[in-house]
Amino acid sequence: MIVIAVFFFAFDRVNYMSFVASLIGATSLIFNAKGNPIGQLLAVIFSLMYGIISYSCAYYGEMITYLGMTAPMAVISLVSWLKNPYNGSRAEVKVNRLNRREIALMCCITPIVTVIFYYVMKFFNTANLMVSTLSVATSFLAVYLTAKRSPYFAVAYAANDIVLIILWSLASMADMSYISVLICFVIFLANDIYGFLNWRKMEKRQLSACSDV
Repeated sequence: MIVIAVFFFAFDRVNYMSFVASLIGATSLIFNAKGNPIGQLLAVIFSLMYGIISYSCAYYGEMITYLGMTAPMAVISLVSWLKNPYNGSRAEVKVNRLNRREIALMCCITPIVTVIFYYVMKFFNTANLMVSTLSVATSFLAVYLTAKRSPYFAVAYAANDIVLIILWSLASMADMSYISVLICFVIFLANDIYGFLNWRKMEKRQLSACSDV
């Protein structure tokens, strides 16, 4: 939070929506890393705000992805997490292991969604089209795995963070005010790496508890 605030007041001090969205997004990832459904609720709010920010930078792919896919999938994930609490606690979701059918479905849908979004973004003359298309693919993998309660959702989000770091680095070269958004995704990357490690610990703990019973 401090890092985000320092970079905002050092390089921006204008786009307060980006600042607030970054704080909400970082908070969301902290809750997600703990398997707490509050993280998904905050993810919905972040997606709406990030969609508006992306529109201002002509990143229509990001806008369409977050408003048309990430936000709705965050709602689905919220419902899924609330319906699958671990040991009756709403503060921690039950970790799930994907079966072969779920993996096959993911592998089939991801390229279809990516191709569809590519042509939609191309129609709207999206800036940095290929990078935005890669962002769509990693975003879909992330939201799918999140809804399925798989620890690997954090790996997909980390991959998406790297793509977005590249995307917003290009935007920051043209306008330094976007550097606060760039730093936001650097923070996201650190949190997603931690999230994956923590979910693996959660998975082992939950499986150990089940075997003890």
